[in-house]
Amino acid sequence: MNPITLIIIYFTILMGPVITMSSSNLLLMWVGLEMSLLAIIPLLANKKSPRSTEAATKYFLTQATASMIILLVIILNYKQSGMWTLQQQTNNMLLNMMLISLAMKLGLAPFHYWLPEVTQGIPLHIGLILLTWQKIAPLSILYQFYQLLNPTITTILAISSVFVGAWGGLNQTQTRKIMAYSSIAHMGWMTAILPYNPNLTLLNLTIYILLTVPMFITLMTNSATTINTLSLAWNKTPMILTMASIILLSLGGLPPLTGFLPKWAIISELLKNNCSTLSTLMAIMALLSLFFYTRLIYSMSLTMFPTNNNSKMISHHHQNPKHNFILPTLTVLSTLTLPLSSQLIT
Repeated sequence: MNPITLIIIYFTILMGPVITMSSSNLLLMWVGLEMSLLAIIPLLANKKSPRSTEAATKYFLTQATASMIILLVIILNYKQSGMWTLQQQTNNMLLNMMLISLAMKLGLAPFHYWLPEVTQGIPLHIGLILLTWQKIAPLSILYQFYQLLNPTITTILAISSVFVGAWGGLNQTQTRKIMAYSSIAHMGWMTAILPYNPNLTLLNLTIYILLTVPMFITLMTNSATTINTLSLAWNKTPMILTMASIILLSLGGLPPLTGFLPKWAIISELLKNNCSTLSTLMAIMALLSLFFYTRLIYSMSLTMFPTNNNSKMISHHHQNPKHNFILPTLTVLSTLTLPLSSQLIT
């Protein structure tokens, strides 16, 4: 693709969520969502293969449907109240439609079917944008109107997402699909706490992005799209493999690591609000998620791919190393910031 075109596309993707976050006018928020949607389509369909075309089509159809519902809500709300923001007086039906359309945009269950398929059909670096940056705009709208949301629907969306994210990732062999199901589960955690303490949603989103970015970088370094290709990584990049293992444990929410912080804070907050059943179910599902991350670690570091003896030790001196300066920093941030929890939560 032409470099100037690429710069324009990436700039539009960057500006879309920024416009959505910085505006209180619903129409401008919608414009921001549309910018990020339309700009990412050429990147999804860039590879000349049926799989990427299918991914781009699925993404466009689901996102365009959600955008259409949002626009309908904005127009009906303006017709009813004469204002470009959602108010306490806004019709409950409109608020529920808004919540469901944003759930479609985020890939929350039961509107999640597009997300693993789209992530599987696109390159890893585009998958990273899709699972991190593209989530910010819809979540920022939910954050602005969290007091108006229906807690029952929000809880149903959250618990079903946590369940689908945990169960769906169990039988996957494709790393991109595993990361997509991980995203669905994390979005479920963020939605669960939204009606009670939206600041924890932001904390969870920040930590989720901090964990997902280095994980995708390690996958991109090894060009690992399946568990089988990951099992060859011990031979090529042993240090990156160690980093990936720790990041995966952090993604699962194992206590000494950063990933434990949002889960701990969210469960504490839910218990304060008498949601003991919800928090228990979510904690059980977090164990399932941890299981499939541990399975990835097992295939990476505790199994040796069948190879002949000559190829077992590749000489690392003659290889041209890819210098990656951001990965060590992100690995430290994604594993060792639990001691800062008192500063982050207050």
